[in-house]
Amino acid sequence: MSWLTDPNIWASLLTLTALEIVLGIDNLIFIAITTERLPEHQRATARRIGLSLALLMRLGLLASIAWIVSLTNPLFTLLGQEFSWRDLILIGGGFFLLYKGTAEIHEHIEGGHEERSGVSGATLGFGSAIGSIIMLDIVFSLDSVITAVGMADNLWVMSSAVIIAVLIMLLAASPVSNFVNRHPTVKMLALSFLILIGVVLVADGFGFHVPKGFVYAAIGFSVVVEALNMARRKKEGPTPAG
Repeated sequence: MSWLTDPNIWASLLTLTALEIVLGIDNLIFIAITTERLPEHQRATARRIGLSLALLMRLGLLASIAWIVSLTNPLFTLLGQEFSWRDLILIGGGFFLLYKGTAEIHEHIEGGHEERSGVSGATLGFGSAIGSIIMLDIVFSLDSVITAVGMADNLWVMSSAVIIAVLIMLLAASPVSNFVNRHPTVKMLALSFLILIGVVLVADGFGFHVPKGFVYAAIGFSVVVEALNMARRKKEGPTPAG
């Protein structure tokens, strides 16, 4: 029980939990965008299943630390650049995010996808939504676990941080999703975030590491600007017709 009085362990737990929550923002945004195209009565269930699977994946990966470490070993070399399984997973996930973000933005700009036959939110199958969430859960879970392994030595500290972070995400999932879907400009900003994160994942997979601090600083700045715009619009009230 000496860990109860060890300040280093508590500091590590708090720091890693905060970092896991920040890393989970990517996952939360993707789940909000994906479940929006489901029938309304299925959205909360899909979010819970998606985040529960993310938790199980993270804990499973943490229990296989030796295998996780092996994923970073070079698999093959192409044009002088070494690639590992981790690199290939990041590249695949990054391109998927680029496709998903671009396709969603195209549908929103090209005349309103809710009104076009065959492209309404209710047409997305529940299984397809869960499949998309699982695909990106694998990428985000891998990133999350590698970060945890690099920052903490105790398995229970890493597991506790992951569990706490996912529980917070579960509590925030519905409010975040509802807020994003109620505000078209916020939703467009969220889709832009997905594209940005996709670019970062692809770059990381090809060996060009972009510090996450720069990415989240850019996202934070954009969120502040949008919050100021929303406050201004609310103060001014609805624009008179005609």
